[in-house]
Amino acid sequence: MNISLLLALSRDDVAHYVNSLFLVYIILIFIRVLLSWIPRMPYNPVLRAVVDFVHQVTDPYLNLFRRFLPPLGGGGMAIDISPIIAIFVLLIAQRIVVGLIAG
Repeated sequence: MNISLLLALSRDDVAHYVNSLFLVYIILIFIRVLLSWIPRMPYNPVLRAVVDFVHQVTDPYLNLFRRFLPPLGGGGMAIDISPIIAIFVLLIAQRIVVGLIAG
């Protein structure tokens, strides 16, 4: 990579990139929630790889909240509210981090 290209990046460019990363992660959490509504996925190697990727990327972050927020309800109808809290925390962190980068 050309060093002059690296120097051409402004703070706004970096802030936009970081903002996009937050947005992608929030979308992955939404996909994770939607996948939890599908009880049995048909087996397809590509689909399985995508589902596994979403689980591996989002579960460590969601598990932080699941430790303190057990699912509401009981039995098979328990509602996991950890994604709601996780997205809320991500939105706050996004505003703070992007705001500090943008100046």
